[in-house]
Amino acid sequence: MNGLFVTIEGPDGAGKTSVLNELYPRLQLNAKRAIVRTREPGGVRISEKIREIILDPNYEEMDERTEALLYAAARRQHLVEVVLPALSQGKIVICDRFVDSSMAYQGAGRRIGMEGIASINDFATEKTTPDFTLYLDVDSDTGLHRIQQNRQFQPDRLEIEGLEFHQRVRHAYLKLAEENPLRIHKVDARMSLQDVVDASYSAIVEAYPTYFEE
Repeated sequence: MNGLFVTIEGPDGAGKTSVLNELYPRLQLNAKRAIVRTREPGGVRISEKIREIILDPNYEEMDERTEALLYAAARRQHLVEVVLPALSQGKIVICDRFVDSSMAYQGAGRRIGMEGIASINDFATEKTTPDFTLYLDVDSDTGLHRIQQNRQFQPDRLEIEGLEFHQRVRHAYLKLAEENPLRIHKVDARMSLQDVVDASYSAIVEAYPTYFEE
């Protein structure tokens, strides 16, 4: 495959959606190839249905391993319908979340363990790995405060978890970034939106200059 697979990760409140809304058109304007923007869980019909179940706060009885398996199932369907076909056509794929999210949220946040999460996702993705990952880092107190200040809709099942859960998620992300320095690029998400977007754009373009105009 000669496409480019870029993922964007971060704990709740890091501002991923806001950053992507600004970053995507800027990348699109300067890309030498077609860009596909997508998200997880979701991106295709089946995965969007699974997303509704996973994030619905009414399903408070959901078992942690059920949650992890549902994420892997949604990821598999999304991968075979969107990501792999686009990469095989040489396109640039920008995806909001991928396996790193499951490692952080289910592996650490739910305390299932990283190894088990890695195993089921190796099966689901056939060990597909992003070429480059932007990790938007923000401390848990700031992230949760942002959610409370900016939330326009009912919080989902993961957002309503307590501070300790979100701290475990962030620490897992930091560990993943430390273990994968060539793939994961950390951006300080406490900065202004424009500064985060600028830093994110520069990181991608500098890492893969052949895919973008000067």
